[in-house]
Amino acid sequence: MAKLILTHEVTGLGEPGDVVEVKDGYARNFLIPRSLATPWTKGAESQISAIRKARKAREIATREDAQAAAESIQSRTYTVEAHAGESGRLFGAVTTADIAKAVQSAGGPSVDKRKIEIGQPIKSLGEHTVSIRLHPEVSAKIELEVVAG
Repeated sequence: MAKLILTHEVTGLGEPGDVVEVKDGYARNFLIPRSLATPWTKGAESQISAIRKARKAREIATREDAQAAAESIQSRTYTVEAHAGESGRLFGAVTTADIAKAVQSAGGPSVDKRKIEIGQPIKSLGEHTVSIRLHPEVSAKIELEVVAG
């Protein structure tokens, strides 16, 4: 087992600044190469406190603010343009960055692309539902319409 400090949020594992123990292969092959975590050392306490301080500054402060943001986000349908073939199948897929850009361009709040969760890859035209984690206790489901562009 490897002991790591998370530098980014990992769904099902923890938040930035959390110290977690994972299997060696998961740490070596996934978390560390993607810069989602760093190896834990005894001198890393200052690093952990810096990560937690930065996280507090970025995240929505209270649950009530997150609820209000969720209600404003859920009240609209967002449109993403993508290149598609004759059958309606996309050349590629809609990414979380595309979704974050669509939310912001429609007048919604700035959303971190790492907080957007797509169940299945979006590879076809039409309407899709996407989840956005605004707070550890608050998620917003948005309707996303993918159109040919």
